[in-house]
Amino acid sequence: MTVRSALLGAMLVALPALASAQQPAPPAAAATQAPPAPPAPPSAADSAAIRKVVVDLFDGMRQRDTAKLRAQFAPEARLMSVGMRQGAPHIQIDAIDGFISGIPKAPAGLLLDERLFNTELRIDGPLATVWTEYDFYAGPNFSHCGVDAFQLAKTAGGWKIVQLTDTRQRAGCARAPKK
Repeated sequence: MTVRSALLGAMLVALPALASAQQPAPPAAAATQAPPAPPAPPSAADSAAIRKVVVDLFDGMRQRDTAKLRAQFAPEARLMSVGMRQGAPHIQIDAIDGFISGIPKAPAGLLLDERLFNTELRIDGPLATVWTEYDFYAGPNFSHCGVDAFQLAKTAGGWKIVQLTDTRQRAGCARAPKK
């Protein structure tokens, strides 16, 4: 028998005794305390405000209204795209300013139209997540599709996007319902 196997055997024999010796006795007060109250359900006002942020973001993009776009984001917000590049997972981080300043540079008259569907909203206090599928059209032409995952925070100025992450693909898309 090697020293290593002897030590391992001794540890295995001692484990049950160590485990029972380290179990703290339940505090007497814990048995009499009521469990914490569940969080309050999100208000209809918060749900509407969060949905408005997302709608206003894409309305601002369609209208090329950079002030409206910027107003939807917290100053420290991030944009990310996740996907595959050359067969490997890839994350691209873009600056909010680059996104916003790029919108008016699209060719004049070209409608930038992101159509959302199958949208889910979850709220816990000052944190919200919006998960939605989308199809993106440049004018009448389909460009790409994917999922947008928004993280929003309730701030003194209302709900703001703190992170927007998306996926993008050109094939295998479940098309949005026609408008």
